[in-house]
Order: sequence, then C-alpha cells, then structure tokens
Amino acid sequence: MQVDTDALILGSGAAGLTAALAAAAAGLRVTVLEKTDRIGGTSAMSGAGTWIPANHHAAAAGIADSPEEALAYIRAAAPDGWAQTEDALWQRLVEASPRMLRFLEENSPLRFALTPEPDPLRDLPGAKPRGRMLSPLPLSRWKAGRFAFRIRKSTIPELFTYHEAVETDLYHHPFRTAWQLWPRLLWRILTNTRGKGTALVTGLLRGCLDAGVQVELEARAVELTRDETGAITGAIVEQRGTRHAITATRGVVIATGGFEWDSALLAQHFPGPVDYLGSPAGNTGDGHRMAEAAGAALAHMDQATLTPCVPTTLHGRLMARPVPFHTEPNAIIVNRHARRFANELRFNIGESMDERDADGNPIHLPCWVISDTRLLDRLPPARWGVRADPTWLKRADTIEALAAQTGLDPTALSDTIARYNSFCAAQKDSDFARPSAADAAASGDKRRRGGLEAIERTPFLAMPFNRSILGTKGGPRTNEHAEVLRADGSVIAGLFAAGASSANPLGTRGVGTGTTIGPYMTWGYVAGQRLAQRN
Repeated sequence: MQVDTDALILGSGAAGLTAALAAAAAGLRVTVLEKTDRIGGTSAMSGAGTWIPANHHAAAAGIADSPEEALAYIRAAAPDGWAQTEDALWQRLVEASPRMLRFLEENSPLRFALTPEPDPLRDLPGAKPRGRMLSPLPLSRWKAGRFAFRIRKSTIPELFTYHEAVETDLYHHPFRTAWQLWPRLLWRILTNTRGKGTALVTGLLRGCLDAGVQVELEARAVELTRDETGAITGAIVEQRGTRHAITATRGVVIATGGFEWDSALLAQHFPGPVDYLGSPAGNTGDGHRMAEAAGAALAHMDQATLTPCVPTTLHGRLMARPVPFHTEPNAIIVNRHARRFANELRFNIGESMDERDADGNPIHLPCWVISDTRLLDRLPPARWGVRADPTWLKRADTIEALAAQTGLDPTALSDTIARYNSFCAAQKDSDFARPSAADAAASGDKRRRGGLEAIERTPFLAMPFNRSILGTKGGPRTNEHAEVLRADGSVIAGLFAAGASSANPLGTRGVGTGTTIGPYMTWGYVAGQRLAQRN
C-alpha cells in the first residue's frame, strides 16, 4: 500500500504536533504517526512549564523584554564552547519563540498565562525577574474528539494546573491544597478538564484536527526512504502488523522523542547509575537510528533533562515523578566520597550531579540525598515514593549504619553531616553559599523549600540521587531551519528534526523551568514553516 502526503511528522509530542499545525496552517496535507496507542509523548507527561522570551503576555503585563536580551541571557548561561556551534540556533530560537506562541493561540484552543517564576540564573545579563515562564490554562479532554481518552497519562496529577503547583504548597500539603481548591477540581472532574501536559497536548491536537491533520496511532516508522540524490521522500511504516510506504512530497519531521528507554544507547551515553525514567517507554531512539542511517550527524548525545524525582508506578512500571525532595532544609547531597559538591538549591543541580571526566565517566556518582525523618513528615510524595519502591529509601538510627547501607565511608559521611550542621547553627554555608532562607531563584515556586536545618533527628535517611531522566537531549544536528545536517554541514534535503530527537542547542543546562517545552514547540514551528517553503 502506498500513501501520499505533503508533510510526514513522526511523533505526537509538543514538537511534532506544533510542526504539524504549522505545516497544515500553511496549506499542506499533513500526516502524524504515533508509534504507541497514546498521543502526546513526553510532553503529555510534563508539567507544561513553557519558557518563551519576549512573549505577548509579558508585554500585556507591562514587562519589558526583547529577543536581544534573551539572546544575551542564553549566551551567558551556555557551557563553554557551545556558542561556536549553537549561536545561530539561539538567535533563531529567541526570534521565533514569540511568534510561535502567538500562532498557537490563534490556531488552537490553547491559552497561556504567565507564572510568577523568574529566570533562575538571575545574575546573568539579560535575566528577567518575571515574564518568560508560562503554562497553558486547563482544557477539557473532550476537545480532542475521538482521541479524548488516548492522551497519555502522567506520573504527576494533571487535575492541578502548573500554576497551582507553583503558586500553592501542593507538594508539602496536597490534601489541604485539594480541599482549598475543591470546587474547581470537582468542576474539572465533571467536565473532563485537565491542566499541565494534558491541556497542552489536548489544545495542540484540537488545532491539528481542525486544520485537517491526519493522526495515526500504533504506526511506527522503521526506515526513511530516499531518492537517487539522497533527499528524504517519506518512510516505511509498520502499523498493526502490516508494512506500507508513505510518500511525503515536502519532507519528514523526526519528533520521536529521546532514546532513554534503549538500554544500550543509555549505557553508552550515560555510563553509571540511572534511577528512574519519566517518559514513555516508546522513547527508544527510533528517530536517531533512522536519521543516522540517512547520513545525519548526531550531537549532544550525553545531554538530558535530569530532574530530581521520587519513584512512582504507572502502567505497572516503576517511573520517575518529578519532586524536588533534595531542597528540603534538612537535606544535603553527597557524592560517592560522602562529600557535598554543590549548593543543593542550584537550578541545574542535575548538571552538577552528572559532571563527567575527560573520558566521559561520571565523577560524583553514585550520589545520595542525606536527611532525617522530618523529610518524610513534611513531604508526602516522598512517603508515596517509598510505597512505590521500598528499596528507594535507606533508614538507620546511626550515621555509621546508614553509611553501611549506602556503601559510603562512615567517617567521611559523619564529618560531612557534622560540618553541615555547624553551618546550620551559624546560618551560613561556608562551602557552597546555600542560602539560609528560601532561594530567591525559586521565588514563586513553593515546591522548593531551601534553607539550613540540621540533620539530627533519627532515623537518618538516604535516598539515591543519580540520573532520573525525563528525556534525553541529543540527536541529529540541525541548522536554524530545523533541517538535519550531515557531518560536513550539508543539509539532508527533506529531513527535519525537533524536540528531544534533535541535538538540543541548550543541552542539559536549562535557562528556565520550561526550557524543554518552549524551545521544543518553537523548533516544531520552525520545521513546519520550512516544510511549507520547500518545493
């Protein structure tokens, strides 16, 4: 069987659906293929925090911002040496992001609102105290029509919006918060309305359906097809036991997600311990392999969204639930030498934990969060994590016994805790300048407690703090048009990549809470526009 379309989108996450909507709005016939039986990918499982500089909501609120200021901020935040290969993409990102946001609100039922969060790297040039973080308002899943119950479920409660998660003390007082919000929560239950990633995917999907996009489930692309010049002409697809070809006259967008569920790829690019994964099990690097077979150069394969998480269960699997349990005032992070190595409230703490040596091997792992019994009293999601995976938490009445359970040196661990406790008594962290009160970088986000409080009440606790991966960030290298490149820098005609299946120009080091979703949708938008411009 031969199927023809103009634009073929592989993957139904935020990047793929945005690419589909942009291409369809330009008049193209668009087909979206989703490998699994659920729509939305990792985006549907996310909190849908969305970082968009110089956006129209900020302007309406009287917040001054510009692409130039955002570019200065990204340049200042970037790891050494990245500007040489990524600066053109940063420039396109800050220019296209505001247009993408306005486009989505004009072509779908999505409506975004600002959150109170600042740029977390607040001391850098171009940082803003508010205005770049947004999240979608809740939407009824009925808007997704026949796909209303095909949107992927999350490990976090979609009944609450992202705004409610950061503006209330939901993580520390979930039942009290639910009681305070019960009228609106009841209304959402009655109307099948949800927030966060569910709302994001619902709105994008509705926009795509209204624009005539064809969405196919359980359709896995296994090979890209090429003409005699090497240009991409479509894909071979397996769907419900049959195989057929789809011809895409304008091109193919790879938006298949990361490769974190492929154990061999994960071990190759992330040697050392991995705690939990927080993405769909279908994220096995299909797009990476197809692109590489077509001649694509892969880059940033050691980058990922590394987020502090507690274990939970979803569809019978142990998975990652994002919870910043490491920021409690009576918690510290120690490395394999039982030493602290960073301010625990650092925004990019995952990058600190995953620091590598010259050979690419981790220098700190395995790491542990060390605390005492009050953490479980204060943070219900941590207690729920113990129920999901009883092996996750180690308890002991002495530091020496805790060290024996974790494999840490007992003398070093005792010394580290005693030193931290002395900082708590003085209310000054002389090693890493951790603030004695809640960190201003997390203002507006009550999930993060911060502060300095001694670890002294038995039983003492240890929880692994290794890589919990919500999505890898490496893949085919692209140019500023989201076109996939060969190693020599030439364009593979007709092939595009966006989202977690492309070489992310920001990498592990985020510049805001939403520096996955916002940029991913932007690159999908750029790809969709470029498709419409191709002959």
